[in-house]
Amino acid sequence: MKAIWNDVVVAESDDIVEVEGNAYFPLSALKREHVQDSSTHTVCPWKGRASYYSLVVNGRTNIDAAWYYPNPSHGAEAVADRVAFWRGVRVQA
Repeated sequence: MKAIWNDVVVAESDDIVEVEGNAYFPLSALKREHVQDSSTHTVCPWKGRASYYSLVVNGRTNIDAAWYYPNPSHGAEAVADRVAFWRGVRVQA
């Protein structure tokens, strides 16, 4: 699977976990040269506190386009050390 934004692959892996219709890639699959930390956080009632990354590709920034759970709640261990995408990021085989 590949996560693509602005015509560039920002993550790629065969090790995908699907949760609630979202493909979670291993954090190690991220192309770090396209990732910036974000100060944004949200809370999911069952997965816990999410943190975000912004993507930077070809001079464009997609703010908070990826999220992950640094310390997922009990029962949400499947998303530990994984990242998912939205905001125009295409995930495809």
